[in-house]
Amino acid sequence: MTNEPMPVITAAEVLSQTRFFGDLSAAQLQKVAALGEIHDCSEGEPIYRIGEPALNMYVLVRGMVRMAVGYGGRNASAGDVLRRGDVFGWAALTPSCNRRLATATCLTPCTFLSINGERLLELMEHDHTLGYRLMTQLSSLITGTLTAFAGG
Repeated sequence: MTNEPMPVITAAEVLSQTRFFGDLSAAQLQKVAALGEIHDCSEGEPIYRIGEPALNMYVLVRGMVRMAVGYGGRNASAGDVLRRGDVFGWAALTPSCNRRLATATCLTPCTFLSINGERLLELMEHDHTLGYRLMTQLSSLITGTLTAFAGG
């Protein structure tokens, strides 16, 4: 094992490698990327907790994140482990109910792209094609999350 530095990757490259954002044009990816910031977290550090305002959505660049779904401020035993390229924190794109429904905690040291949900919604309103593509992906993401939760 070497201690080579992780290659530098741009926010647009991160987005283009995800299923959620992968169908966007290069220009659209650049616009979304401009709303994001790369962050690092330590092992065991929470990214967000149940009940907190959902201001950002995230793309995992490196590491593993544990999602623990909850209700009434409590974590359930059900959840999922997220890996590179996974999108999470989708409640930031649901303005009528934008509170966290899960706790996201770093299982390992992590790097992720944080995207401002309010600004992304504004971009989606301005560019209806981008908005339609992302809302279609959001629908699939929510359905998949609920199916995984129900299946245990």
